[in-house]
Amino acid sequence: METTKKKGTRTGFTTGACAAAAARAAALGLATGRVPDEIDCHLPNEQIVRFAVADGRCDGHWAHAVVVKDAGDDPDCTHGAHLTADAYLKLEVPDTVMLKGGAGVGRVTMPGLGLEVGGPAINPVPRRNIEENVRAAARDLLKRMGLEIVISVPEGEKMAKKTLNARLGIVGGISILGTTGIVRPYSTAAWRASVVQGIQVAARQGQDTVVLTTGGRTEKFVMQELPQLPPACFVQMGDFLRYALDTAVEEGIRHVVIGGMVGKLTKMAQGETITHAGRNPVDTELVADIAAAVGAPAEVCADIRAAETARYAAERLEALGLGDAFYHALARRVIDTLAGRYPGKFQLKVLVCDFEGKKIAEATGNTP
Repeated sequence: METTKKKGTRTGFTTGACAAAAARAAALGLATGRVPDEIDCHLPNEQIVRFAVADGRCDGHWAHAVVVKDAGDDPDCTHGAHLTADAYLKLEVPDTVMLKGGAGVGRVTMPGLGLEVGGPAINPVPRRNIEENVRAAARDLLKRMGLEIVISVPEGEKMAKKTLNARLGIVGGISILGTTGIVRPYSTAAWRASVVQGIQVAARQGQDTVVLTTGGRTEKFVMQELPQLPPACFVQMGDFLRYALDTAVEEGIRHVVIGGMVGKLTKMAQGETITHAGRNPVDTELVADIAAAVGAPAEVCADIRAAETARYAAERLEALGLGDAFYHALARRVIDTLAGRYPGKFQLKVLVCDFEGKKIAEATGNTP
């Protein structure tokens, strides 16, 4: 009998936590003359975690330390990354910790991330956490001189190709991230945060349009439909419709395009703000009502009510030659539902594709 593989629950550590641990170990090496084999690091969530330190070296003016990232059971492309810190003495600037990005750490090229354009993609929380750990390790040393900490990630540029960094204007490597220091496996919080950040980046680049999609296939579809828009306008919102639209309103986005297939669009039409398949079942009463409105026979509508998926309705209606009318009516229902929730906030377009990623309908309307 086939069994479903369970998702693991083991937590791991963020790139920010590993960078802070490596930086602390390197700073301690400069302060004491020896980089330790293990280091206790204070995480942003106030936990103290002991990390193994690899490749510890120092010569009195420079120290080097590596912490290998363990992402736990999270399917993270940075699992196994070598977060590397090089610490240098700066005699002329006592009590100063300067943080720089080295090879494999992304460089910010666009506004909207809350980071300096041209600077390293080290987010504010990890940035503070790295400095706090460095100061704790080298408190006495910093009374006499400053430290420059360079964070690098061998293979970071290759890892970044598996992320959305380029679309956010981060080039040349990965971001140093983490608000708590802990990675929770299969975390929806990380995706939700990336949705919000993606819309903020588009807005701060002066874009007045965002295109929200439920996954890679629908994103490819809408990119083909809207080739005139820059990449920053396209945001994979996944199941996080409410967070995406709330952020669009907060950022003053005036045009919202939603690309999707029949199942997720039905969830939106019925008023679900989180469209995950496991949250609430498809409202087949609603689907049957739409089917009836486009001319489906009563017996077909009854079958649709008794079914469990919107896809079943689509297939039945296509067989009757009513597919186009159904998809258009569904798109209109999405607009009507969202117009009630966001009156006057943006103009909305809904693009519908089939399971091969081909366009089958669209509808446009203002939220009144």
